[in-house]
Amino acid sequence: MRNEHSQYKPRKKVEGIVYGIHPVMEAIKSGKMPEKILIKKGLTSPQVDELLALIRRHQIVRQDVPQEKLNRITAAPHQGVIAYMPLIEYQSMEQIVPFLFEQGKTPLFVALDRITDVRNLGAIARTAYCAGADAIIIPSRESAMINEDAIKTSAGALHHIPVCRVHQLYQALAYLKDAGIRLISVTEKGKTSHYDADLSGPVALVMGSEEDGITKDILRLSDERVKIPLLADMDSLNVSVATGVVLYEAIRQRRSHE
Repeated sequence: MRNEHSQYKPRKKVEGIVYGIHPVMEAIKSGKMPEKILIKKGLTSPQVDELLALIRRHQIVRQDVPQEKLNRITAAPHQGVIAYMPLIEYQSMEQIVPFLFEQGKTPLFVALDRITDVRNLGAIARTAYCAGADAIIIPSRESAMINEDAIKTSAGALHHIPVCRVHQLYQALAYLKDAGIRLISVTEKGKTSHYDADLSGPVALVMGSEEDGITKDILRLSDERVKIPLLADMDSLNVSVATGVVLYEAIRQRRSHE
């Protein structure tokens, strides 16, 4: 089992939110990238234009919202701008991959394509950490925020397993593939049972959206599509349960090869 991530252990953040145009800009300029920025609808000024340019440059998720929503978040003078700051420190996939190979390890990643429910994200993180996965990969857009609920559901695992937040999941998976890591998409559209797939080598397991599964581009990029056999009249398992099923099959196969 691999939980030797001392070089990459996330550290808990205490910021929570940052509010006000200038403080949010300073956070970004100092390298503290918000999870998401809420901006009052119709807000305009030269400072806002500067903030919007920073948001575009760093590809930060932005949402235009009514004044009332901002007021519900904080009674402080927010100037129409509130930024949600990360509660964990995200890790660099480009550092973790060579580190694992240099250590002679067989990488095992879990990539989440548009998992938007924070409880599913937390449950997946808990299982991935317990199964010895090396990292979780999530996109910066169309993904659940790692907030207090996600961390609580993970039983604290999100403070220990590396999480890589990437701008483009497709490009991140293409990088893994080029590095010699096989992409295994877990989907009801797969023809091979996960029991029959080879999960003993370097692998990234791709799990799809709760609503519509894995995107077509990522399915095409994948080296293999596998499905979990269902013995009842149901379309699929909950995504966090499905992740656990396939992860522990990967662990079983790896132990049988030791």
